Amino acid sequence: MANNTGTGVWQGGLKDGKGTVSTQSGTLDARYSFGTRFEEDVTGTNPEELVGAAHAGCFSMFLSSLLENAGKKATSVRTQAKVHLGQENGPFIRKIDLTTEVEAPGLSNDELQELAQKAKEGCPISKALASVPEMTLSATLKGA
Repeated sequence: MANNTGTGVWQGGLKDGKGTVSTQSGTLDARYSFGTRFEEDVTGTNPEELVGAAHAGCFSMFLSSLLENAGKKATSVRTQAKVHLGQENGPFIRKIDLTTEVEAPGLSNDELQELAQKAKEGCPISKALASVPEMTLSATLKGA
């Protein structure tokens, strides 16, 4: 299990909490409410993929909310969280790479970078994972 990686991608991610999640193991569900997702049985999905999917979804919804509060409602948010595991006295998360693509009319790249950084600092799962040694963020504005 040393140095495994897993990726969860959240497509949708708007404030309503509905989206499609896919991992390297496949799509978890077609559409669902993020709050109830993990109550269902998931087989064949690695823990790092679930962490990635949860983090991508949480980050996307938090960013969507920040955009809406700034008067720049997103029409599309897609976030990928790649979780890198290490092994030392058991598995641990050593790095998370967050990559998000946002489509929001009237949003400038500078505004996106500022709001994405706030989302990274304020997202409840980002806060819960604050002990992870490295968490990177790349935010891209789609369709100007």
